[in-house]
Formats: sequence, C-alpha cells, structure tokens
Amino acid sequence: MNVGIAVIATLLLTWVPALVWWRRQGGRGGDLGGPARRATFETLHTASRAAPAFRAGLTEQGAQKAARHLRALLGCAALAITDGKRLLAWDGEHDHHADEGPGHTEATLASGRTQVHDVVCDRLDCPIRRVVVVPLATDDRVVGTLAAYGDEVPAGLIRAAEEVAQWVDAQLELAELDDSRTLLVEAEMRALRAQISPHFIYNSLTTIASFVRSDPERARELLLEFAGFTRYSFRRHGDFTTLAEELRSIDRYLLLQRARFGEQLRVTLRIAPEVLPVAVPFLCLQPLVENAVRHGLQDRSEPGLITIVAEDAGSDCVISVDDDGIGMEPDDVRRLLSGEGRTVDGDGEAAGIGLANVDARLRQVYGDEYGLAVETGPGAGTKVTVRVPKYRPGVTAS
Repeated sequence: MNVGIAVIATLLLTWVPALVWWRRQGGRGGDLGGPARRATFETLHTASRAAPAFRAGLTEQGAQKAARHLRALLGCAALAITDGKRLLAWDGEHDHHADEGPGHTEATLASGRTQVHDVVCDRLDCPIRRVVVVPLATDDRVVGTLAAYGDEVPAGLIRAAEEVAQWVDAQLELAELDDSRTLLVEAEMRALRAQISPHFIYNSLTTIASFVRSDPERARELLLEFAGFTRYSFRRHGDFTTLAEELRSIDRYLLLQRARFGEQLRVTLRIAPEVLPVAVPFLCLQPLVENAVRHGLQDRSEPGLITIVAEDAGSDCVISVDDDGIGMEPDDVRRLLSGEGRTVDGDGEAAGIGLANVDARLRQVYGDEYGLAVETGPGAGTKVTVRVPKYRPGVTAS
C-alpha cells in the first residue's frame, strides 16, 4: 500500500508537471500551443500503457513493450533500457547505435548517478549526438539504466528522463511486492497442506480398513472419497476455487469423519444454490470445519452437531461453520488469530494455525473488513463466519 501511495505521489507531484512542461516545450523550448490539460491527459495515458510491461520486473519482454511508450513521453530520437549487463530494449529508427548502449551505461552503473555523454557518429543524417543515462533502482540498488538519445541534451530532457526513471523504479518495486505476495501465498498454502491432520489421514485409512471384510463396497466408496479429498487438498494450481468445489471437498471430509464417529457426529448443511459459483480462496473452509469437528466432539459423550450455512447477502456471500462443542475464551480466539496463541490439541498437533492462516489470507485478498468473525464462549460452542464478495477483480476460480 505504501508503495502504491508513493507511486501516485511521485506521478502527481513531480513526474506529470515535469513531463507536461517538457512536452509543451517541444523538447527544446518551442511552445507547441497545446493546453496543459490535454498534455497531462496524453502523459497519463501513455504512462498507463507502459506500466503493465514492468509488473513482471525488469525483463527483456517487458522493456521492449514499454520502450516505445517511454520514448513517446520523452520525445527523444531513441531510447534504450538495460539491466546492467545487457541491452534489453532499443526504440528508435537509428539502431546502429544500439550496440553502443551498454558502453554508455558503465559510468552510471558504477556511480548510480545520471550521466551525459557525447555519441560519435559519422552519418550526417543521424540525429543522435548525445545521450543522457539515468539509473534504475529498487531498494537503493541499481538494477539497470534508461538512456535517452538526441542531437542535444537540454536540462529539460535530463529532468524528464530522471522523473520517468523514478516512475519506472516505482513500477519495479511494485513488481517485487507482487513477487513477495505470491511467495507469501505459496508459503501459506504449504502451511495449510501441512496442517491437514496426519491423524485424520491415519484414522481415515484405519476406518476404511475396518470395512474391507465386513462391507467391501463401503470400503471401496470411502477409499474413493479419500482419494478425491487428498487430490483436491494437495492440488498445485490456482489460489481460488468455487464455493461448490470447496463444499464438495468438505463433504468428502465429513463423510470420512462420520464413517469413523458414526452417530456421534451430526451434520446439517443449508446452502443457497445461487452462491455455489462464487470464487473463494482455496482451502478457506476446510480448517474451519476441521476445527468444528474437533471442538464439537471433544470431551463429550453425547453427539456433536456441525452446521454449515452459505447464504446470499447482496453483494457478498456469507458462510458460517457452527459447532455446539466446548467453545473457547474470546481472548484465546484473539490470540489464535494473531498467531500468538497456538496450542497443542489432544492429538499432539498445533491448533489454531488453520484459523490464523485463513483469516490472514482473507484480509490479504479482500481487505481487513473481510477477516474471520468468531462467536464463542466457554460451553457455548463456536461459530466462525466467512464473508467474501461475490465479485472482486483478480479473483477468479481455477
């Protein structure tokens, strides 16, 4: 979020005024006569077309896509982008100077400062005689250069090139932020998969084995359900799935648990058909249901009831998982969700990892207002509610 604010601030406070001034001066001081508002619009429009090219970082493909837009912003004869080792992109008709590009960047890469150089050329029709080379940096580390070529390098071009380079820096920082977010999500998914109870897997296979002789057909059905559950839980593509797929996996989980606990586990589902296609984060409900089964059956002789409800709530889909078990202290819930209160349950496994993981992922994808809501108390059972938007840009089920 701070990087995004910095991008906007840089764009509005420095880069746009500098480029508007430069464009209105025609690159040399001549007044083009165009209104400032139109120049501002053209600048922002061109910048918006260049921005997506850098969202994967400073790559050859991205640099080649962005170079022509950046050259249009600067109005220079040619523009080059390097990654510090090689030329990534050259835009301009006079590509006989392209091979010289990396040599022009050496002083800038070494000093981290803007440099201006003369360009030797024996072609009388070539407009390239000088170049300004500006460093590209992320986290105070020079990662490449941007070079603007022309017949001269006035102060206005130097200033505009530096502002464009700062904007590119911000785009590269956003790309690194996206990479970090992706790595974090992947780590969280690995943590969730690792948290799927080994005891559940062992107990499920033991339960299936107990039916092999007494009821072979039941054993076969349970084995197929177990295979479907594990295949879904350990799939490796897509951060999002449909609510229908998530509920189908939970149904398999509960089928295996009911085969183990028999009448001790009762389940009620109320699902509104219209919310089944809604995209939800992968494995966002499994930890909640597993937590409900543990608390719903813990330390009691009578049957436990698990209630799962999915409702249409206008622009949102609301899903709740409710158990009538032992409940928890509200302060313990707050510590669990913050990652500070993880304990070891009766099976010797860490409790609360799944809840904290789901809460963090919901907030990361949808914002803090979409975190888990937990209603509980000692002896009062536990109800966990998930609220997700029916539609959110970038959230698509695989």
